[in-house]
Amino acid sequence: MAHVAQIKIPATYLRGGTSKGVFFRLRDLPAAAQTPGKVRDALLLRVIGSPDPYAKQIDGMGGATSSTSKTVIVSKSARADHDVDYLFGQVSIDKPFVDWSGNCGNLSAAVGPFAIANGLVDAAKIPLDGICTVRIWQANIGKTIVAHVPVTNGEVQETGDFELDGVTFPAAEIQLEFLDPADEGEDGEAMFPTGNLIDDLDVPGVGRFKATLINAGIPTIFLNAADIGYTGTELQDAINGDAKALARFETIRAHGALKMGLIKNVAEAAQRQHTPKVAFVAPPADYASSSGKVVKAGEIDLNVRALSMGKLHHAMMGTAAVAVGTAAAIPGTLVNLAAGGGERSAVRFGHPSGTLRVGAEAKLVDGQWIVTRAIMSRSARVLMEGAVRVPGEMLGAG
Repeated sequence: MAHVAQIKIPATYLRGGTSKGVFFRLRDLPAAAQTPGKVRDALLLRVIGSPDPYAKQIDGMGGATSSTSKTVIVSKSARADHDVDYLFGQVSIDKPFVDWSGNCGNLSAAVGPFAIANGLVDAAKIPLDGICTVRIWQANIGKTIVAHVPVTNGEVQETGDFELDGVTFPAAEIQLEFLDPADEGEDGEAMFPTGNLIDDLDVPGVGRFKATLINAGIPTIFLNAADIGYTGTELQDAINGDAKALARFETIRAHGALKMGLIKNVAEAAQRQHTPKVAFVAPPADYASSSGKVVKAGEIDLNVRALSMGKLHHAMMGTAAVAVGTAAAIPGTLVNLAAGGGERSAVRFGHPSGTLRVGAEAKLVDGQWIVTRAIMSRSARVLMEGAVRVPGEMLGAG
């Protein structure tokens, strides 16, 4: 029996923030995978090692968590005011699909460094020493991200003393600006799809909850921790080992997605795992992080826990952090109230791995809240570069 040989595809394995993913230049993908569709999805699934009924992704580059089952495609931008276009694919671990419905804020930190190192940013823009500003078009959601990438001797600087909770080793700081992070809409209510800062969310078989439903960074459903039986200081094991709790969160997520207008019926939520996110908030309280580091209530403005791809996240998704910062800046949301209320331009919140600070610029215009940008710092590092291999028959998919 004849067997098709494996093919090699140039790729880079990068950590961005508290996530890891396989990065490709669009032009390096096989021709059949350079456009959206079944061939591209099948290829990325095979690269990551999905779908895997064992949920380990042993036969691929994935790490069997939502933070490590990720792919990125980058190309020179066709837009005159941007350097690169960035497309993110969240690969399901146990199901045969790639979710293209949202961005990854953590891997956004690695896009600028990858683009510079791979010749996608004009050489004239790259200083010998200093900061290279990379304007990124986030193609999934149609938004602009500005990355400020440190450069030394004409190359991306990866090492440094910037520490990020959830990442073991320090690295160079990369500041990210998420411009106009809320979804656009002619009615001015797209940031809050129901038009309300707080809604009553009815979830059949589960209960009725106060919720802030927001489209900023990534569509997110915020709940009060106390309303769902939590303190807001939980670590992963407290929730991820509880099948009933996870099922309840998924039901809440599905009905929240319906109320936000993201899906037409509850069943569609199963094919949209990446968005929306579910998060719960609580006032500041002491707790021990997953590393054993003690976080004091006086060091933070509030506690936030968020779920991604059906599990409590080990830290905080970058896009959800944008949602946290945006909601915190707007008086009257559940996030803002948990942080003590009032107007604020930044918050530091506690998450399972430690703390994170995120800023947002919000203003009231004609009775509607507008957020012009959200700002936070991450880091990124190349873990491996070269080529990934996949069976050649992948090109026959679709």
